[in-house]
Amino acid sequence: MAQRDKFVVGSRTTDCHVFEGDGTRAILEENVHILYERGRRRVKLPAVVQRWRDETAEREARKEAAGLPHRWNNPRFAVESVEIARTHEREEPVVRMQLCDADYFDFLATSHNLDRPLREGSAETLRTQYLENTDPVTVEPFLSCSFGVNIAVETEPDRKMVFSRRSAQVSGRYTDHWNSSANEGLASIHDVPEDGSRISLHAVARRALREELAIQADDAVELELLAFALDLSNHQWAAFFRAVLKDLTADDLLARRARGVEDKWEHAGHEFVSADPDSVLDFILSRPEEEWTPCAPALFYLALVRGAVIARGGNPSGRLDVEAAERRALARLATAPGR
Repeated sequence: MAQRDKFVVGSRTTDCHVFEGDGTRAILEENVHILYERGRRRVKLPAVVQRWRDETAEREARKEAAGLPHRWNNPRFAVESVEIARTHEREEPVVRMQLCDADYFDFLATSHNLDRPLREGSAETLRTQYLENTDPVTVEPFLSCSFGVNIAVETEPDRKMVFSRRSAQVSGRYTDHWNSSANEGLASIHDVPEDGSRISLHAVARRALREELAIQADDAVELELLAFALDLSNHQWAAFFRAVLKDLTADDLLARRARGVEDKWEHAGHEFVSADPDSVLDFILSRPEEEWTPCAPALFYLALVRGAVIARGGNPSGRLDVEAAERRALARLATAPGR
């Protein structure tokens, strides 16, 4: 299989492929198995990528020595494989992910250089050589030196969905873009338990909520893993979560941000939108497609589906309510002034 379908929101086709999950049910924490042995294997880079990585390390070291803004390296993972199964009786989703060691500079040398010519004067790139006409799910691990956890946050008391705008200070292609409410990259320095227990994506999601929105461990949060997805344009794996804040309002989050957040610099600000499907889809579709990161619209859509299913008492047909709201949003957009 050389092509993977892309998630569609309204009339827009995103660069996000949803690999597992449709929002109608949660993927249980105990059914996610992350296989990793610290120091056992390191990702292998082709010679040209190793050269780019060395260039990156040298460039950032010079910037640091000169007192200039620079990127710092930290231990990460490369995704070797993601496999899907089902439990025997209830047929609940089971996800097995195999990881090996990598770091941030490995990621910069690959994901940020997918369209860089492999040789001077050549049209061949990492994308043309390794990704085109190949199933992106099964490509070589060096192309997958990042795994992100992305969360759609809703406040229950005042029913607001939280949209975050990435800061211009964040490196990468998507500065100043609308993104998930909170997100974090899986990192061995933070996310490998010292007691030898397995890596938990739910724990990574809670870390993201704390570092980016100041949501603490004692705050009441209903947290569900909804899907695994792949950003096809940057070749980055992601887990999609829905987090419902049981006691906090939009004003509470704004107050906490004003008092200080660990990673406040990563976001230029937030928009709080009524969490009903019509309002959320209006917000997504009324803003230019190029203002969004590839997977954010899919994340919020699946969060809406989950909310609609719960509102129907667990009936999966709740997704039809979101589809109906999508049609209404498209009709409103078609008749909006200036269209």
